[in-house]
Amino acid sequence: MSEAEARSWESPSQRVKKGPTRRGVYILPSLFTIGTLICGYVAILSTLRGAQLLAGSGNAWVAFDEAARMIGWAIVFDGLDGRIARLTNSTSNFGREFDSLADVITFGVAPAFLAYSWGFQAVYSFSGRHLVYYPEKAGWLIGFAFVICGAARLARFNIDQGASSDRKYFIGLPIPAAAGVVAAVVHWAKFPVREEAYSIVWLTVVALAAYLMVSRVRYFSFKAIDLRKKHSYLFIIVLGLIVWAIWTYSEPVLLTLALVYFLSGPVLRLVSRFRSHPPSPKTRESTGREVHAV
Repeated sequence: MSEAEARSWESPSQRVKKGPTRRGVYILPSLFTIGTLICGYVAILSTLRGAQLLAGSGNAWVAFDEAARMIGWAIVFDGLDGRIARLTNSTSNFGREFDSLADVITFGVAPAFLAYSWGFQAVYSFSGRHLVYYPEKAGWLIGFAFVICGAARLARFNIDQGASSDRKYFIGLPIPAAAGVVAAVVHWAKFPVREEAYSIVWLTVVALAAYLMVSRVRYFSFKAIDLRKKHSYLFIIVLGLIVWAIWTYSEPVLLTLALVYFLSGPVLRLVSRFRSHPPSPKTRESTGREVHAV
């Protein structure tokens, strides 16, 4: 019996279940993902151009700042593609995998390149001393760890996304936020690091960001904010003021937002540890029995 004849004996419901997988992609959210990928590609090219200019003219900071700006715009596109997909009910497995692959390049490889060239290679290029050789190699290692931890963070998120029902928190620092810390510091400081002490501080910041991505520290998720519901006028006013402040004073505002979110997870975890928790019902029951027995 041929496949067509076999399918003719099936019920309509069976045909729907066993039918071929629908091909194609949702265009609108995928366009924002492509925008994220383009920004990451331009950020890598700008970082390479800045690394080439380190030994020559003093305009390397312009290329590094452009790379940081591209990562910032990529964060905007990455936030929009998920929102648009949920608002238009156009989520798909392809979109999720495509978004993850784009995030690895834009928020993993591009920030690692930028962190290394701006904060480690620059010190070695300007000083030329042999003692800087080891911190520069450590920066190469930490940058590679940043990429690995970012990829692991995305893989864990894709696995836990269907099982987790808590939409209010992320487990671990999201990779766009980790990339945002790198981009915000570069955009604020502009000029590459030239002293070993600052390079070691930068090494610590990048290493901490890599660790927090694969940690179990919880970060607030803005997915709980439903844009389809009515909000107070104050919410619109505050949102407009934030956009205006970013547009006018991008360096200090973006740095403040990135660092506040970056440190919010560890701070909230420390607060929850020192906060007194009420005993559970089982603990109360067992305590009551022991007191009654005495």
